Amino acid sequence: MDMPDHGSAAEVSPHQALLRMITGSWVAQAIYVAAKLQIADLLRDGPQAPTALAATTGAHPRALYRVLRALASVGIFSEDEQGRFSLTPLAEPLRSDVPGSVRAFSIMQGSEWAWRSWGEIMHSVRTEKPAFEHVFGMPLFDYYAANPEAGRVGAEGLTSRSEPENAHVVSAYDFSRVGTVVDVGGGQGTLLASILTANPKTRGILFEKPHVIAMAQPIFEGAGLNERCELVAGDFFASVPAGADVYLLKKVIHDWDDEEARSILSRCRAALPDGGLLLLIELVIPPGNEPSFGKLLDLHMLVSPGGRERTQAEYRDLLASAGFALGRVIPTASPVSIVEAVPA
Repeated sequence: MDMPDHGSAAEVSPHQALLRMITGSWVAQAIYVAAKLQIADLLRDGPQAPTALAATTGAHPRALYRVLRALASVGIFSEDEQGRFSLTPLAEPLRSDVPGSVRAFSIMQGSEWAWRSWGEIMHSVRTEKPAFEHVFGMPLFDYYAANPEAGRVGAEGLTSRSEPENAHVVSAYDFSRVGTVVDVGGGQGTLLASILTANPKTRGILFEKPHVIAMAQPIFEGAGLNERCELVAGDFFASVPAGADVYLLKKVIHDWDDEEARSILSRCRAALPDGGLLLLIELVIPPGNEPSFGKLLDLHMLVSPGGRERTQAEYRDLLASAGFALGRVIPTASPVSIVEAVPA
């Protein structure tokens, strides 16, 4: 198979560029192997030979070399004249001990329950139903609850992907006058912890499923926020804690189709007092052919949980159907925006 060399963007023909896209899953799975084996962590202190790395990780030396050689060809790791591999700027985020680490996210995306859904994307295209449920016989979040290890990998993966965005959300929105924030479906609570840390007069409630609450407890304990934050287990399709000033949902609504999203928003509307605010932290799809990570993430929502990314107009209509009026859409320095809504 004639594969393109990795030259500059100007040197790549349309044929070569398309081939790279078609074989992108090969690179993703190679990254998964490196992340799972903690190769970047092992190279933290300097170059190592594949034989040494294989001995530490339990991998086959020649097979591991082939993986690292392939990753080095796309800029992830670098091989020297002695056959040793070292970190590169692209490899650094695969370390587990650096800010913005994507190691957990790459492990999540490389896990069988993630890629098998994509293998059945045609089912989703023909039916607009999640391929995940077609493959595994249950919805994604039920699968997490029934398979604790997958639930842990999923929660850690989403947290690692979300953490770099949190500081941008906190700096883009003034929470200083907010009394209480309810983080609905807030995962391990890293965004809520960031808000409370930056705003010492604000109190918080993390509302999540019981198995996620258990994973969130160490985060709030470690940040010294136990006295200002309550961790509440429940089901946002049934009800959410009432009476807070702000209801915050980060990448929750995009997990669901319009009917289910409307149900969640309606529960928030019922709990929200006069003068309260709803904040949705989401990727808002831009118009036309403008490049957007959200347009690809939308396909993942299609095949995995069965949700969707939305345009500003679609958020306006969805919010109106649940008793809200769209206020502002506030961009951040990350891909996500803050969609602010008030009771209609």
